Amino acid sequence: MAMSGTYVAEVPLKGSAEKHYKRWRNEYYLFQDAIGHHIQGCTMHDGDWDSHGSIRSWNITCDGKPEVLKEKREIDDKNMALTLRGLEGHAMEKYKKYEVIYQFIPKSKEGCVCKITLIWEKLNENSPEPINYMKFVKS
Repeated sequence: MAMSGTYVAEVPLKGSAEKHYKRWRNEYYLFQDAIGHHIQGCTMHDGDWDSHGSIRSWNITCDGKPEVLKEKREIDDKNMALTLRGLEGHAMEKYKKYEVIYQFIPKSKEGCVCKITLIWEKLNENSPEPINYMKFVKS
């Protein structure tokens, strides 16, 4: 079993890449209202909702279990990408590195894809690969 890896998925979306990127970049806090079965709450620790380097904790449900993930957010407007770097929480009890990159890529006037990249490194050999977290971020 690998000690580190990268998972990549592309999720097709209706609407422009710019529209979706703007929503993820500036209106991220609305997700708990839209997908409450996955995200139950969020606490801002440092920065603003739409600022580079902001730090927040998410209360999520992954595989039917409540979890917390504290993350730092990095913004790349040029590539319409957001990187979430795990700092603390349940995932960080298993992984040395946990990063999720959401990049919005235009495909047509009517649609785009969200390329999701999960980069991970286990803390030890007993840690499972983060397949459940990839399912979560895709949903």
